Order: sequence, then C-alpha cells, then structure tokens
Amino acid sequence: MNNRLDILAPAGNFEMLKAAVYAGANSVYLGLSGFNARRSAENFDSATLPRAVQFCHGRGVRVNVALNTLVADRELGALEQAVRTVAESGADAVILQDLAVAKLVRQMTPGLALHASTQMSVTSLEGAKLLAQAGFSRVILARELTGPEVEYITKNCGIETEIFIHGAHCVSVSGQCYMSAFFGGRSGNRGACAGPCRLPYTANGKTGALLSLKDLSLMDQLPQIAQMGVCCVKIEGRLRSCEYVAAAVSAARAALEGKPYDRQLLARAFSRDGFTEGFFENHYLDGQMFGQRTEADGADTKAALPALRELYRREFPGVGVQFDLSLVADELKLVVSDGENGVVKSCKVECQKAEKPQTEAICRSLEKCGGTPFYPKQVICHIPDEVYVPLKEVNGLRRQVLEELLRQREVLHPYPCGKAPALPQGRKVRPKQPLALWAHFESPNQLTDQAQQLLEGYTLPLCWAAEHDPAPKAAAALSRGIFDEAEEEQKLLKAWERGWRVFEAQSVCGLGLLRRVLPQAQLRCGFGCNVTNTLAQQAYEEWGAKTVTLSPELPLTEAAKLGGSVPRGVLVYGHLPLMLLRTCPIRQTTTCDKCAANGSLTDRKGEQIRVLCQGQHPGASRQLLNPVPLWLADRLQEVQVEYAVLYFTTETAAQVDAVLQAFQKQQPCPGGFTRGLAYKNIFAGQPASKREEV
Repeated sequence: MNNRLDILAPAGNFEMLKAAVYAGANSVYLGLSGFNARRSAENFDSATLPRAVQFCHGRGVRVNVALNTLVADRELGALEQAVRTVAESGADAVILQDLAVAKLVRQMTPGLALHASTQMSVTSLEGAKLLAQAGFSRVILARELTGPEVEYITKNCGIETEIFIHGAHCVSVSGQCYMSAFFGGRSGNRGACAGPCRLPYTANGKTGALLSLKDLSLMDQLPQIAQMGVCCVKIEGRLRSCEYVAAAVSAARAALEGKPYDRQLLARAFSRDGFTEGFFENHYLDGQMFGQRTEADGADTKAALPALRELYRREFPGVGVQFDLSLVADELKLVVSDGENGVVKSCKVECQKAEKPQTEAICRSLEKCGGTPFYPKQVICHIPDEVYVPLKEVNGLRRQVLEELLRQREVLHPYPCGKAPALPQGRKVRPKQPLALWAHFESPNQLTDQAQQLLEGYTLPLCWAAEHDPAPKAAAALSRGIFDEAEEEQKLLKAWERGWRVFEAQSVCGLGLLRRVLPQAQLRCGFGCNVTNTLAQQAYEEWGAKTVTLSPELPLTEAAKLGGSVPRGVLVYGHLPLMLLRTCPIRQTTTCDKCAANGSLTDRKGEQIRVLCQGQHPGASRQLLNPVPLWLADRLQEVQVEYAVLYFTTETAAQVDAVLQAFQKQQPCPGGFTRGLAYKNIFAGQPASKREEV
C-alpha cells in the first residue's frame, strides 16, 4: 500500500462510515447537521459525532468534518456552537467554503486543521498559496483541472492538496453554480442542490443530457497521482449507499497497490452510463464526459448488491501492532503496542514439559487478529522450547490485549476551545440617499455616453484592458475561472503598464494573483467571492479589498445588515450567470466553427439559456445566463447598501441605454423578469441561536 496517498471516503451516516472503514479507507469525511453541502444526508450531530470519531480513531482512520456551506450573519451563533462541537469531538479537520468558519476556528480552536473545500473554486496556484498564508493546511482543488495543472499546484503551493477521483461530477465549477438557487430556491452553496443539470436540454435540434456529466473515475491514474505529490484522493457520495462506498474504497486500494480491481463491479455499484476521466485527461471540450443514469444502470446496481456487501462484511486490518510474549515462573505475560499505546495482560499457567518446541504454533496463534482492526507487524516469543504453554491461554490474552488496546485508541482527545470572539455588529441601515450605480460590461461596445455619465464606475474584461488605455471610472475584471494563470498574469502586467489601477477579483485565485503581481493595485471583490456574512467580508477586507459585491444568493434584508467597513454592493440587474463551465454543452451538438459566437440551450419550459463563451483555448471558460433578467429598478429604495451593480452580458448598446434610463427613473420591467433571490431567504432554514436571541 502506498501510504503517502490518503483514500478519503464519504460517510452520510454511521452505517456508511462503518462500510468505508471496513473496506479500508484511510480517512472519512462527514457533515455536521446544518452547515454542510449535503444537507439531505442523515449527517451527524453533537451526540453522534464523538461516537464516529471514537470508531474511526480506534481503527487508525482520520475524520474530516464538513462545515462547507455559506452562512448568514444570523447563523454565526449556531456556527460558533458547531465549531465547538467539532473541537470537542477531537475530529482531525474542518472542510469549509465560508471564510467565517476559518475565522471562528482560528480564534476559538487554532489546533484544528483547516481544509479549503472545492466550493472555494481553487483553480490556480495563487489561490492555493493565498489560503496557505491564511492558515489552511490543505486545499481541495477544483475538479476542472487537468493532470499537469494538479501537479503544478501541488508541487508549488506549500500545503497539502486533495482531489476528487471518483463519484458524481458537477458540470459547473463548484461554488460558482447558482442554477438550482435561481430556478427553485434550493442553493448548492447551501447544500440543497436540486440537480437541474441532470434534466434534458435542447441545442441545435438535439435533446439530451447536455449538462449532465458521467461519474468521474480516476482509479487507473492513482499511481500517477501518488507520484505527483497529492496528499489525498477523495470519493464523492455522501448521498449514496454503503455498497457504493465499499466498492470505491476497495477499488482505490487495489489500484494504488498495482493490483487489478473489478471494474465491472465498480460500475454496477453506481455509474451514469459508465465513467469519465474528465478534465484530468483533457476531455473538457469533447463529448466523452457527458451521460446520465439509465434504467439499466439501476438494475445492474440492484443485482450487484449481494456481491458488494461482501466488500465490507469484515473489519479491515489497518493498524499494525507488535506482540511480545514471555513466561516468568508460572506467569504468562503478553504485551501489545501500536507504537503509541500499549497494553500488558498476564495470567497464571501450569507449565508442563514440551514434547517439541512451541514457538511457531504460539506465533501463529498471536497472528490470528481476524475480526479486529489489527494486524501483526512483529511477534516476539520468549517461551523456552522445553516448556509447554496451553494455546487457549495465549488466545485469551491476545483477545484481552487487543480489546483493551482498541479502548485506549478510542479515547477522545478534544482540542482546547477558547471563548468565542464577540460576533460582529451589523451596520445601521443606509440613510436615504441616491444609490451609487456600478455596471459590468462584457464588451466595451456596450459602453455608451449615457453609461459614462450615469454610472459611478464600471468593470471591463481584463483581456480588453490589457490592450487598451484605461477608460474614465473603469476597473479591469479578472476571469471568474482562472485556468491559465500565466496568461492572466501577463494581462495584468500589460493593463498596469497602460495605466489601469483598479482591478476586480471573483475568487481567492484572482485575489491571490493580484496581491502577488500588483500589490499596489486597488482591489475590488466581485460576487463570485460568495460573501454572505460580516466575518467573510472582514476577511476580504484584511486581504485588501476596498469594495465587496455580495453574493446574489443573499436577500436584500440580510445584505443591509452586514457589518464591515468597506462599501458593499448587490446585483440589481442582469441575465445573471447560472453556471461557470470549463466544458461546453454546445459541443455535443455542433462544432465551434458552426456555432454562433454564443449558442443557447432550451429547457423543458422553452426558455433560452445563453452560453457566453470565451473561446476554445485551454484557459477559456463559459457561462450559462439566466433566460430572464434580474430586475430591481422599481425596488431600488429597498436596496440598503452602498452601491448597486448592473450586470450587462449580451445586451446591445441601445439595450444598455434603455436599461439605464429605466433604472434612473426606477421603472418596472417592460418584459419578463425575475427578482432573483432578493426576497427569497434561502438562509431561513437555520434557526437563530440562543446567543442571537438574547
């Protein structure tokens, strides 16, 4: 077994946890009720989490607890208690998306490790390095990265890296998908994704799974991944079955050891019309990645259940021990040690003269650790050849010492947990005054004279800024998905040379790159940073942000209450991005040379979802745009923050002017529109803590 590569398995409940451990997982990850990205799983609470940690630690398995959802200010009291629960359990790490979690962990229990969730959209080296500087010990990289990209980040970021190697594969960059939230009020960033990507869509006359990816499986690449220096490989699936988890863990163990694994049984455990090697093997612009689960897949899984259950019927012997048996006078003494813990047991025996040496038989008896999590690394026997010892006494001592050793290993070791800091106070509601308007333009052709006059400022794409002198009031916007960091860096340097001084980042990757390349620049944080609470906003302020545009998932009432000291903004107009993609759904139906610059998908209701494409180069990304625009022109008096953002994407210059006039006059929308999540509180499901109610 390659001990350098950790196999991390999902545990949606205690039975799945047991199946993962029995199958041979090195670590498990599980959710704490209320604050994890699989809220519909059974999950764990303050009563069951310590039991899970005891079970795993006794068997040499680490426990990572997911607190990886976005959090509102009203939930910070409950989040504080969740952090305390994790610390008291003695779990090994916290997986998080929201920087509020990181702030609370660092202040309350700094010994607890921080792992950056894939929901943080880390697609580049500078994003990982920024998190390393912030105290994270591990980053879970985006699933959109190729093998060489994973290796480059791993060898240069200075902290551990973790990647997904098996299970469900989102078509959108994790943390940058708002489709489920915008379409049905169920946020993937809050652990409640309804999976609209699995529905059929139509493009160029073809209807099918145009947004549904096959399950990922990189079992054959595991030896290569181990050589890259990756610390941990992760299996997705907290909403799946015990049988699925056992099959994936067993296959991963075999693949790492260079042994054959049952590919057919793995697929029968769960697949979507087979597997894909995904972005890791550069499949981001072909149709190989797409597929959906069929009735035949379901029937195969049902038929395979008996064989799959055999994979976790017995304890996996993952903890090596040393036995030392000796006889002094008539007392038989057995010592067992795992290197850190030790147990001694003895019993009186009636010694007799041996007809032949017993050493070999005694050693075989001590090696029989079946049914326990232990295996013999070394057996030392100090029984004289001429003395006969009843083997039943040896067997009895072996059982006793191993039972006691397991109890020792299961003792919880809580992290010291100090008093929580005072939770931040929200600002007073913004006084009635004209609301400052900002805009994002996808193209400089949209920038009209009227826009120049009415707007306080606006952003233009960095790729344009790199080739043109700065326009008045303009900031350069980095890509939401940075897949070619070297190219993005060159654009930044060119823009700076031309005189651009204000830049907007949409993730920790963009922010990390800006802080390194242009530390003197003025930084803005865009909506892609997913700020939904005061602690997270303060974290970005500490990183140098001068303004923060809040998440489009945050309702207006919550946005108005956020604290912090820099201006806050909210989106008030636009065909907002539903997804950020590195792949292209249109490529399944036509070629790029036959595609209009921006194709579209049609959903079951006949709505057109535009695909905003940056091109075919490896660093390019695509965005799916909401069919109808967000419209708050007639509700601007209810926007109680410092600035509002109009997000222009495919609009013509004439359409831009019409929208601006409507917003200046605060008029209703002349056509179809949505209020988005401005009045739908997706954070309402988490009750206020007692501390907040006092």
